[in-house]
Amino acid sequence: MKSKILNGLMAVMILLSSCNKEPEVIKDIPVPPVTGPTLGEVLDGNDDDSLFYRLVDRAGQLNLLNDKSKAFTMFVPGNNGLKPVLVALAAQAGVTIPLQAPNAVFSGFISQIPVPVATALVQYNIIPQTIKSTSIANMFPNFSYPSIFNPAPTVSALARLNTYPSTRNGAWLNNIPITGVDQAASNGVIHHTATLALPSSRYLWNRISTDPELTYLKAAVLKADEGAPAGQTLVGFLSSFGPNFTVFAPTDNAFKTTMAGLIATVLVNSGIPLNVAIPVAVQLASTPEVFNNPALASVLTPQTVRGIVVYHVLGSRAFTNNFPTTQTAFPTLLNGAISTHPGLKLQATFTPPNPFVTGATVKDVYNNDPAANIIINTSPLTPDPLGTSDQNFINGVLHKIDRVLLPQ
Repeated sequence: MKSKILNGLMAVMILLSSCNKEPEVIKDIPVPPVTGPTLGEVLDGNDDDSLFYRLVDRAGQLNLLNDKSKAFTMFVPGNNGLKPVLVALAAQAGVTIPLQAPNAVFSGFISQIPVPVATALVQYNIIPQTIKSTSIANMFPNFSYPSIFNPAPTVSALARLNTYPSTRNGAWLNNIPITGVDQAASNGVIHHTATLALPSSRYLWNRISTDPELTYLKAAVLKADEGAPAGQTLVGFLSSFGPNFTVFAPTDNAFKTTMAGLIATVLVNSGIPLNVAIPVAVQLASTPEVFNNPALASVLTPQTVRGIVVYHVLGSRAFTNNFPTTQTAFPTLLNGAISTHPGLKLQATFTPPNPFVTGATVKDVYNNDPAANIIINTSPLTPDPLGTSDQNFINGVLHKIDRVLLPQ
């Protein structure tokens, strides 16, 4: 099972095509010069975009956005949408800015933001092609578009952090509502968003390995990696630029309940009375060391634990706002080992007029009840490391769930 899972994780499909036909000679066609205001000039003319324009200037991106030889799509928050982000950045720098402060106060703070930070914020919200709203796909998982932001220049000069525009269940950039579309410029188009989409500087493993509510998941991943060849570990995949996962992360309480139930079943099947098995199982499952307990070594093998862990991972990035609204099954990384496995069933609930997901579930395909609930953020767009759903990372997205999913 383990080797198949690894093969599934590492599988890459390459499509090659060729044509021996001599190309036709095409005469040069004169291209009329591009006219009209550029993206930078359009931004400068929008009063409600004045703070984002100031951020673009701080990032040194105006020359790029005024280059008529290039084409871009920009996702731009209005002033009120950008202010909460600036308040949070200021707080991190030890500066207090009231949300109701005048624009001039925020503009002054923008001038103090380190240029690399401003550059990352601006570049992540720019796609190097023109994408009108009619071309944004309604699909699951979201279709990805690379931004112009390189999050890992030491890995590759060509690396780019992807964005995920979608028109499924509304209009979104990642999990942020798109509030206005298709403001044209001579070298691209502007779509307005409810707030600024933030690039992550962390990997999935950074969150899993440090979150005090995910200590069992951390221990399970480490157990699953025992004996795995170097370069083929789950920790490696969860720590690398390139993979693109969705991790359904059971909380510690979820693991305690599930592990106690599984252990009690094993004990009862071995002839131990139920009234004795239950307290013993609860005690054995009371810490993450349950995965390393010698008494359970024959049951919680690395291969078995690996199968459970990869069953909680999709091979693509899925924000809750793009989940289907009727329960639908999708494959997981376990399908790399068991191609016919039916996967997981996902479903999201929207409660109008709230534009955000108000509930979402993940259910194993064998219909074990109840389904796992995704623990939805208390505030819709709470970012890493404080949020519980739609936590965006360099190599994927994480949702905390209240139940461990079992593949069989």
